[in-house]
Parts: sequence; structure tokens; C-alpha cells
Amino acid sequence: MVNAYLVVRIKGQADVPYWATTTMTLLKLDKKYRATILPAKDNTLGMLNKVKHYVSWVELDASLAKELIDKKARKSGYQKITVDDLKEIGFSSTEELASALADGKATLSKIKLLKPWFALSPPRYGFKRSTKRLYGQKGVLGQNKDLGTLVRNMM
Repeated sequence: MVNAYLVVRIKGQADVPYWATTTMTLLKLDKKYRATILPAKDNTLGMLNKVKHYVSWVELDASLAKELIDKKARKSGYQKITVDDLKEIGFSSTEELASALADGKATLSKIKLLKPWFALSPPRYGFKRSTKRLYGQKGVLGQNKDLGTLVRNMM
């Protein structure tokens, strides 16, 4: 059973309808190449399906969550998080935080010290598939089982 999703905004802000912008704001995906971790709920999946032509998502595993937290997690002032920050939140290590996020027990938006998103770069070596089509149509949008490797290239 899925406990959490990793969601990445692939498309930019131009020519996006108001309803999609509002939904992506609620998902904390304001800019291109922003990623967030969302718990798996019915309403979350409905929101993702609503904006599937702008974002890509995959089931989150703990190893990918740990890599994201180690490399891209930020606190206010866009500073990297430290062990003291983790202890202030209530976690002893990044592994513990990553497993809590992957299991859906914690959410980025509820952890006040951390920013609720990860700012990623464009992927090294480029996209291997089209960014204009869904995953089933040889693209990267929508539910994408290859998103883990793409995100590792974006860190």
C-alpha cells in the first residue's frame, strides 16, 4: 500500500489556468522543478490527477527521501538543516525523518522548521522522454514509475 508520494512540478508558470495554479499552490508546488512529499490520501490523489498535465509523481521510498533531505532540505534563510535542527523537530537523524515521511507519519507542511518543498535543478543529461506528454504516452507527466532516477539526476 502506498503511504506517501513524491511530487515534482515539471512545467512552468506560463499559460497555466487559474484552477491548476490554485491546486499546485495548495500542493506547495509554486515554481518549476519544485518537489514535495505528500501523504497518500484520496483527496491528494484527486488533486494530483487534476494537475497531471503539469506535475509528475511516484510512490516514495525511504532511500530517495533520505537523499532528498540530505541534499535539498532547507530551513528559513535557505540554509541547510543540521543535526540540531532535526533534534528540535523531534527526530534523531535524517534516516528517521525520511522513514517517517515515506510512511506518511509526518508531512513537510506540518514541520514548521523546514521549507515544505525541495528546490531541484533541471535534470543532468536532460529528459529522456517528452515533457509535454503523460508517462503512458512516452512522456514524463502524471504517475511516473521512473521519476526516482530523474529526481536523482535533478539533485
